Amino acid sequence: MSRLQADHLFKVFARRPADETAAVRALVNGADRDELREDGVTAAVVDASFVVEPGQIFVVMGLSGSGKSTLLRMLNGLLEPTAGRVLYDGDDLTALSPRELREVRSRRVSMVFQHFALFPHRTVLENAGYGLEVQGVPRAEREKRAAEALELCGLAGWEKSWPDELSGGMQQRVGLARALATDADLLLMDESFSALDPLIRRDMQDQLLVLQKQLKKTIVFITHDLNEAMRIGDRVAVMRGGRIVQLGSAEDILVRPADDYVASFIQDVDRSRVLTASAVMTAPEAGAGIDPDAPVAGPDTLLADLCALAAAGPHPVTVRDADGSTLGVVQKERLLAVMGGLATEEATARA
Repeated sequence: MSRLQADHLFKVFARRPADETAAVRALVNGADRDELREDGVTAAVVDASFVVEPGQIFVVMGLSGSGKSTLLRMLNGLLEPTAGRVLYDGDDLTALSPRELREVRSRRVSMVFQHFALFPHRTVLENAGYGLEVQGVPRAEREKRAAEALELCGLAGWEKSWPDELSGGMQQRVGLARALATDADLLLMDESFSALDPLIRRDMQDQLLVLQKQLKKTIVFITHDLNEAMRIGDRVAVMRGGRIVQLGSAEDILVRPADDYVASFIQDVDRSRVLTASAVMTAPEAGAGIDPDAPVAGPDTLLADLCALAAAGPHPVTVRDADGSTLGVVQKERLLAVMGGLATEEATARA
């Protein structure tokens, strides 16, 4: 299992390399990137640092122009950082030769693209096995591994079909199968589901989460869709103007936004499908017993399900762990406050 680290990454575009280096120094000293733009310098990514632990889905979220796709391309060496390092499984990718980088991209890192990138003249099986073909894997083995990856993605029986015979969602599954067939530990997914219709998009999110439970890949997922980020991300980085302005779990960002920008950015997120009982429960009052008729939920119960439990009777919902130990209670007033978009601390004060 491999760990990915971005260490103070900058990507600056300018006419001359010397201007790029000077721009990094200016940014480190507090310069605004809008000031640099007046001099013909574009600071696409500014001082980005984070760690993606093995088996984690790390989502980078931001509007167009925020720098998220540029950041992704530095992670696999398609773009060379102006400053900073990318460390993967202990190796400094920014110090590798072009040949060594190609080897990393062919065997250890897989990309899943937004627009499928399937070859129309190759069958589904041949498309799924393309990465293995690039590696020089013998035909019999790559077909076996490609077929196994297609089955994982729910496409068993479609191996001999052509891409234009598949729906958009099925084509994206082929792209995902191609990435999985190489058995790379790190998947980089650049707006991979954004070209799909909403229902198909949610189905692909479900598919990814099911596969992740089984395969436990390390995934960096780029999106501009808030609900998607909150639904699939173990940790989420919010980007604005080339900088990471907040980094944390979906619950952290929803209940404790770092600034007004993040607060406005997340205001339309469906909290009921993201936040859980552990985010809104409080400790029982000292000396107060738990009513035996109170509804019971687990710490991972979604707010949408908590609402149904809370509506069933007059008692607060009791939150218990798998061993039956009481962790806390969820008062109706607090639940409604958080559902309405109040931060956790403010909801506590008002409840």
